[in-house]
This record gives sequence, structure tokens and C-alpha cells, in this order.
Amino acid sequence: MQHLFSKSLLALALAFPLASGVGAATHPNDTTAQRWNLTDMYATQAAWDQDAARLEQQLKTLSGCSGQLGQSAQRFKACMDLNADVLKRFYRLSGYAAQKNDEDTGATAGLDLRQRADVLGNRLEEAASFLSPEILKLGRAKVDVYLKQDKSLAIYHQLLNDVLRGADHTLSKESETLVANFSQATGAASAVYSTLSNADMPWPKVKLSDGSEVTVDQSAYTKYRALPNRDDRKRVFDAFWGKWKEFERTYGVTFYEQLKKDAALAKVRRYPDSLTQSLFANNLPRAVYDTLVDQASANLPTLHRYFKLRAKMLGVKDMQYFDIYPPLVSSDLKYPIEPSVKLMLESVKPLGDDYVKAMEAGTKARWMDVYPRDKKRSGAYMNGSVYDVHPYLLLNHNDDYESLSTLAHEWGHAMHSVLSAKAQPFITADYPTFTAEIASTTNEVLLLDHMLKVSKTDDERMLYLGSALENLRGTFFRQAMFAEFERTVHAKVDKGDSLTGEALTKIYGDILKRYHGDKEGVVKIDDVYAIEWAYIPHFYNKFYVFQYATSISAGNMFATEILKGTPGARDKYLAILKAGGSRYPYELVKEAGVDLASPAPYQAIVARMNAIMDQIEAIQAKQK
Repeated sequence: MQHLFSKSLLALALAFPLASGVGAATHPNDTTAQRWNLTDMYATQAAWDQDAARLEQQLKTLSGCSGQLGQSAQRFKACMDLNADVLKRFYRLSGYAAQKNDEDTGATAGLDLRQRADVLGNRLEEAASFLSPEILKLGRAKVDVYLKQDKSLAIYHQLLNDVLRGADHTLSKESETLVANFSQATGAASAVYSTLSNADMPWPKVKLSDGSEVTVDQSAYTKYRALPNRDDRKRVFDAFWGKWKEFERTYGVTFYEQLKKDAALAKVRRYPDSLTQSLFANNLPRAVYDTLVDQASANLPTLHRYFKLRAKMLGVKDMQYFDIYPPLVSSDLKYPIEPSVKLMLESVKPLGDDYVKAMEAGTKARWMDVYPRDKKRSGAYMNGSVYDVHPYLLLNHNDDYESLSTLAHEWGHAMHSVLSAKAQPFITADYPTFTAEIASTTNEVLLLDHMLKVSKTDDERMLYLGSALENLRGTFFRQAMFAEFERTVHAKVDKGDSLTGEALTKIYGDILKRYHGDKEGVVKIDDVYAIEWAYIPHFYNKFYVFQYATSISAGNMFATEILKGTPGARDKYLAILKAGGSRYPYELVKEAGVDLASPAPYQAIVARMNAIMDQIEAIQAKQK
């Protein structure tokens, strides 16, 4: 488990950006049976309050451990156990508060609960700030003596090694306390972004070709950018991005403040730059990041091939940026939640009976909040941070194939948490994003394989192949593009350069146009659309999105070998899930046969994309 002495460990594996759910239509099947059961965490608000009070008392006791870690192995063990129990309790409190807020973002009670949990997190970080400096003061030799004297300390081996590995970047006790105190005042940039983007933005109205008028907020943009009418799509794009462009200066200031904060923290902790600090947390080689970006850039001809195929399938001669979202294949096929669950369970059979049975049990136990409704958070995620309860999944199932694919994705995360919690103690049960997205993308590959096998017509096959192709574009190439942008802007600020909103738009626009072949006439991009950088919430969590691209590459390789029946492939893959955070993720994945610091996984994902396009073109040729 990474950063165990910090409040930042709430392990929400997010699949979609945070957006307001206000205005979303409530699905007719949104019944209690299709909503998650939060009473598995706390039966009542009073129970949450009581546990919060218990945490407050524990934090006082934990602070009393300061200066005492060197007394004896017994005292050391007691303080480490207390810290673990504090974290476990905080994750439950924080998880409940976040989910209570997400099920109704318009309810003041849920927002208040979330804010109270944030305050508890800040107090936790402050109370635990002495741990790393004191462990470093003990030194590796004494820590090793403790480990030999008390074998039960073995569960902390990875954590202790991680702390000792960071000796050069850990401050004195007083300085760590100071940094922890200031952390309460360093979230302004992301908070302003979230408030402006989700609550205060004066969203434009657009009149569509059918005469209807729609307010193009974030949810509406996601919906209407895929309209079949091309003029409607352009209206939506022009209105939506035009509105963001009006706030370019504000978003520039906000993001620049975030970049400066990241640069300052890297400097304070004696890292050469922000990227090195970010990768250090999970002991990831710099080559992973750079190789991903380099390989994505080197394989842009495959992305351009996709755009040309998309233009042909849409009947568009002059491909524009607003043409990248309509589905390649229109379909009236419906995938309600019950049949979707059945298809998902059938698709994961290659992972073994135990995996299928555990997943099936979870689908029947109200772990999911399934359907959209007014004021519910949009998008989807899995929260596996509540160790001794079970994972929770937020969905917004719309009975389409994308919803089925999302279901498989989020249950990949959930099963990762189930297997990790079963195999690991709390302290090593959490896992980093680097491996988390492997679990979800592997399940997506398995789902596609199953759907192609059970499809009845070429049109149905085209639906699945087209969806997979778009997923590869969005998860590999788009996230790699984001990664290049992040690397560029962080490097500038790390060197002391200033960045305005206009400058950020220019940097992003150049990368965006190169990826989409604007110069070659593959996809033409209006300059106003380059404000898109301001829309991406993940940029406020530095160097996060690249892991989607590395994970889909690894997941593709693992799923391919599992489906081929390669001896040992399934066990190697499941071993990654069961390992949780007990090993560094790069080493864990490499040991299972995939080296994400080498070009091979990225070349394999590009080859898969080309193979899917070959299949689509073969079907097209047959249908002529």
C-alpha cells in the first residue's frame, strides 16, 4: 500500500471524469434493489458519527507514538498496528461519505459528510507525519532487527522498505509536520476547477436541427457530441468549447497554480522534477513513461488509419474533430443490466471457476448503484478501499453496449479488490493505478472475445469491433497524448517558466493536431477546440492518465495469452491481482511476462488495433 502515512490513499479507481449528475433522467428501473447498500458500511448516520469520534481519539493516541518508535520492537509494532487501524477506519469513513454524496450530489447532508471526512483526512496526515522521519532515523539496520525479533512485523516489510527507500526525499519531523499542515491549503486549484466546471459554469444553449433547445453542460456534451446529424455535432462542439475558451485565462491561472504546487513539492522533497517524484512513489522506471509516449508517437500512422476508416464508415470526406465520437455502427440492440451481468460472467470463464463464482456472488449482493437519476454522480467508478466490507461500484447503466463494456471494466476493478483483500492483510491490500487498470482492461478484452463468439450477424460484430476500436483510440492513443502534454507543461514549470491559458492552449493544440494528422488532412481541428486541456480533470492529479495506456497494453497481452490457453498465463495474471500492493507494480507485471519499459506491449496494442481494422474491412468487403 503506497503512502500509508498520508490521507491520499482513498482508492477510487475512476473510469470517467467527475461531472455533475444534475439533470440526468432517472431510469425507470432505478429501484432499491438496483442501488448499493451502504448500510454494509454504517447502519446509520449515528454509527458513522460514532466511528468518526473513535478515529479522533485514535489520532490523539497515534500522536503519542511520536518519539517512541525506537523504544522496542514491541512498541514499534503497537504504533504500526495503530496506524494501520486508523487508516482502515478512515477509509471506511471516507468511502461512505464520498458514496453518500455521489448518490445524490444535490443533498447538503452528503456534501457535509464528505467535507467532514476531508477534515479527518487532514488531521490524520498531520498526526501520522512523524512516522516516516522516525523510521528513517531508526535506519535499515534497526528496522531489520525489529523484523527478526517480531515475525508479525513481516506484513509491514514492503511499507518499511518504501519509507527507507525514500530517505533522500523525507524531511525532518518538524518539516514533515509543516508540509502536512500546509497540505490543507494546497487544494485550491483543483477545488476551483471542480466548482467552476461542475457548478458555476454558465453553460450555453444550442438549438438542434429537430428544433429542440438543449443546455450543453458536461453531461449533455458527452451525449450530444455523438449525434448522427453532423451540423448538430458542430453546433455542440462550437458552443461547448467556445464557452471553455471564454474562461481560458481563469483555467490557465488555476492549472498553472497546480503545476507550481507540484513543482514546489518536488523541489522541497529534493527531486529533480515533478515526473521523477510522481514515478518514485511506485518505483516506476522513467523508461515506462518515455517509452509509452515515444511508441504512441511512432505509431500515429495506425491512429490515422483509424480516422480514415472512421471517415469512410461515417460517409465523411473532410473529417473534423467533431466527427470522432459518433458510433461507427448504429444499433438498436439493448443490454439491460440482468443480461449484461450474464454476458459478463460468461466472458470471464477463462479466468476460472473461483473467479466467476466470486464475481457472481458480488453481482447479487447490492454492491452496485446501477442506473442514472437526477443529481446522482455521472460516470462510473469502483471503490475498493473499504477493506473489511466489499467493493462498491457506481454505474450509470443505459442499456447500451457501452454500458455493458463499462460493467465489465468496473467489475475487473472489483475482482482485483476482492482477490487482493482475500490474499493480503489490510496494509498491503491496496494496489496502485499502474496495476488497477490492467484488471479492468483485461476484462474488456475478454468481453469482446466473448461477444464476437456469440454475435449472430456481421452488423452485430461490427458494433463490437467498432466499440473496441474506439476504446483503443481513447485509452491508448488519447491517454498517451495527455501524457505528452503533461510531461511538456510540468517540465516548463519545473524549470521556472510561466504559463498562461493561451500558452497552454498552444502547447496542447500542437500535440492534438499532430496526433490527429491535422497537417496531413486526416482530421482537421479548429483552433478553439484546443482549449480541451482545460476540460480534463485528471490533470489535477499529476501524471495519472498515462497508466490507462500502459494498463490497456499490458491487459491486452495478458488476455491474449489467457485466451490462447498458454500454460501458466492465467495463474501469472491472477497472481498480480492477488499481490495487491505487496510488490512494486512494474516488477510484478514484468515478472508475469510484460515489460512496460520496452516497446513490445505498445507495439502489440497497435497490432491489435490494426487487426481489428482488418476484420472490419473484411466484413465491409463481404457486404459489398
